[in-house]
Amino acid sequence: MAVSLTSRGTRRKSIERRGSRAGYAFVGAYTVMLVLFGLVPVGYALWMSVTNSAGQLVGIGNFTRVVSDYRFGPAFAHIGVFLVEWLVTLMVLVVVLALMLHARLRRASRGIRFLYYLPGAFAGAASVLLWLILLDPVASPVGRLLRAFGWTSANQVMSPGHLPVIFVVIAFWTGAGGWILIMYGALNGIPDEVLEAARIDGANVFQLAWHVQIPMLRRWIAYMLILAFAGGTQLFVEPQLVGAASGGQVSDSWSPNQLSYQFAFAAGDFNGAAAIAVYLLVISLGCAALVVFKARLFNKD
Repeated sequence: MAVSLTSRGTRRKSIERRGSRAGYAFVGAYTVMLVLFGLVPVGYALWMSVTNSAGQLVGIGNFTRVVSDYRFGPAFAHIGVFLVEWLVTLMVLVVVLALMLHARLRRASRGIRFLYYLPGAFAGAASVLLWLILLDPVASPVGRLLRAFGWTSANQVMSPGHLPVIFVVIAFWTGAGGWILIMYGALNGIPDEVLEAARIDGANVFQLAWHVQIPMLRRWIAYMLILAFAGGTQLFVEPQLVGAASGGQVSDSWSPNQLSYQFAFAAGDFNGAAAIAVYLLVISLGCAALVVFKARLFNKD
């Protein structure tokens, strides 16, 4: 019996060591990629933002120079409006659709989850090109609906005032499916005992969602908002292609990323472009920290 117990203990330790080595291998590979494609570019951008083209330190000179550019304020205002509309839409609709999928459509959930995720298979540029066709009253299969609003040309549909809403629709169609699946998985992780206890206490579907399920999704919603905010600040392909399709009706510096592109490749000012990138980094990190602390993302229950 003692030999058997010793043998079992040895096998268990061997399995644990193999598991540890596999874990270190995965973490190590991720760490290498993070350093090469995350920390090193960030460090290089920070260095570029405080130096000039000759490599001399200029302090905050690049930051003050790009802020004084007449395009800086409008670009950040545009992205601010887009982010507010995008994050509110994402948070509300993703949670509602995930709850509906979890509560009512379990038998058909596989097919519906596939349909939700399918738009995410399109590359960003291909997705925008598809929407450019849909938003053209002449070529769109829903052109009759667009003409009912008085829009007879693509330029009318894609006027500057409509752009935040258009970009929200494109972003939601492309990226919401993945988040719906994540929320659906989080809902499946809620113990059945908790849900059953709420039902026994008399909670209906809406009370169950509002008082039990959504609070237990708090961390997942916070995680979604952080990543969606970071991705939203990088808006580039959509305004770039819409601007080209509208014949220059949309500014080529509509978003901060486009403005950074103009600094770098139109004016040859890579230091100014780096300063804009650092502004975006600071804003993203600040908002992420706010969400983390407000949602108590890393607190232990």
